[in-house]
Amino acid sequence: MKIKIAVLLGLLLTATASFADLKIGFVNIPAVLEKAPQAEKAKKRLEREFSPRDKQLVAQQKEIQNLEDKMSRDASVMGDAERSNLEKTILNKKRDAKRSQQEFSEDFNVRRNEELGKLQRRIVEAIRSIAKAQDFDLLLTDGVIYASEQIDVTAQVQQKLSTMPE
Repeated sequence: MKIKIAVLLGLLLTATASFADLKIGFVNIPAVLEKAPQAEKAKKRLEREFSPRDKQLVAQQKEIQNLEDKMSRDASVMGDAERSNLEKTILNKKRDAKRSQQEFSEDFNVRRNEELGKLQRRIVEAIRSIAKAQDFDLLLTDGVIYASEQIDVTAQVQQKLSTMPE
């Protein structure tokens, strides 16, 4: 029995000693995403790409509003046929505007997800580079309840991203 206890204590001490040699770190991904220069560039690219369509949607809404204002203002002096035609025009323009808005939202979401995917791949690349360069045994991200500042390498990942080519 004493031999078993001695072997067990020896195993525990060996396991503790090997865990002490582990180098573990933590990366706060939301903080990296917020401060990554690539995120700001992606946001500007999306704004440039979708700004013309957004302006077009605003113009469509303004046109519909003007037609509705005309209808409410002049309905009493319009003939039945003219009022009916204007109502149909407004209805058709609203339908077109709704369809355009849905297409815009879908296209924007697809492009935003593409940009986010590129950025996430760059972040993973930066994290792996830091892990290898600094001999980390384990780097953790989401799902961590607590991480001390000693193991937080978020700032290093942000710095690495700022030096990576586009």
